[in-house]
Amino acid sequence: MNKKTWTLLLVLLLGLLLVGCGGGNNETAETAEEPAAEAPAAAEAPAAEEAAPATGNILEAVRARDVVKCGGNQAVPGFGYINPDTNEFEGFDIDFCKAVAAAALGDSTKFEIRPTTANERFPVLQSGEIDVLIRNTTWTLSRDTNLGADFQPTTFYDGQGMMVRKASGITTLEGLAGGTICVQSGTTTEKNLADVFRARGIDFTPVVFDDADKTREAYDQGQCDGFTTDKSGLVSQQILLAEPDAHVILEETMSKEPLGPLTRHGDNNWGDIVMWTVNCTIQAEELGITSQNVDSFLGGEDPVVQNLLGEVGDLGTYMGLNADWCYQVIKQVGNYGEIYDRNLGPDTPFNLARGLNALWTDGGLLYSPPFR
Repeated sequence: MNKKTWTLLLVLLLGLLLVGCGGGNNETAETAEEPAAEAPAAAEAPAAEEAAPATGNILEAVRARDVVKCGGNQAVPGFGYINPDTNEFEGFDIDFCKAVAAAALGDSTKFEIRPTTANERFPVLQSGEIDVLIRNTTWTLSRDTNLGADFQPTTFYDGQGMMVRKASGITTLEGLAGGTICVQSGTTTEKNLADVFRARGIDFTPVVFDDADKTREAYDQGQCDGFTTDKSGLVSQQILLAEPDAHVILEETMSKEPLGPLTRHGDNNWGDIVMWTVNCTIQAEELGITSQNVDSFLGGEDPVVQNLLGEVGDLGTYMGLNADWCYQVIKQVGNYGEIYDRNLGPDTPFNLARGLNALWTDGGLLYSPPFR
């Protein structure tokens, strides 16, 4: 045989071998895709249709269903809870979900809250069941790098505290030596408690529960000598105790707890939308723009305000949003200060001082990058 004939025979033989063993990159890829194509029933299930893609265009999915799905709390007054009078979700975190809806859909009422426990919140985000997690979640390195999620700007700077009964006479953490402490599982709180008490050589027994209600109720019923969570959470939970005034939150702060929204890896644009929605509320407060006076700022000559409200430039189009997206956030939900005061301020049962959550111009940590 000549060289050309041998080459042809070798090619044919190789082809037969590949068919026999199912090899070859193209055929393997097609085989892997076939089950999905042959199972329309699964694709047509309501949950699959409503879930945002784990990667890709979340904004497109949100607009297709005409609602933003947020993971949140339902039992933390001031931050995320169901108002018993209206049977509707309210709170600081809930308002930021509304703000995202105003930015993405132009309507702050187009949102849904999917209540989550501390243990399930991350899987629910990872699966695409929700679009964004806004649920008093602490920004840590491991969560930011190991969960397939991106933290967006901190909306509340907090720290872990400890609540005890006034009658106990306890004034420091050392006073809890040999005692029991109620703590919620699946949280940084649980880990911080162990680390801080170990470092100080304080023996204690943790009494662990899987949600905030059970943790508070156990403490209220006398099962624990102390109750620990973020200080904002303690303030929130204290008003739900049988005798709120019989308890005190110790002055000591056990950790740094920067709380804020999370979005999934794989869709940077959606992350940008959530990020700049938070920044919109902060920048608006710094400029003195509120839900009540925002219209009076329209038509002005300040280029910073013009950019913020979308009167000039194309900042919104960079994210696939309408030009007036930030105007809608401010008009429908308010600036950061309005959101804070509405849920946690002087006219609420909490009367929680702004502290670190004041604007940078007032000695706090809140600061927005430029809108330009």
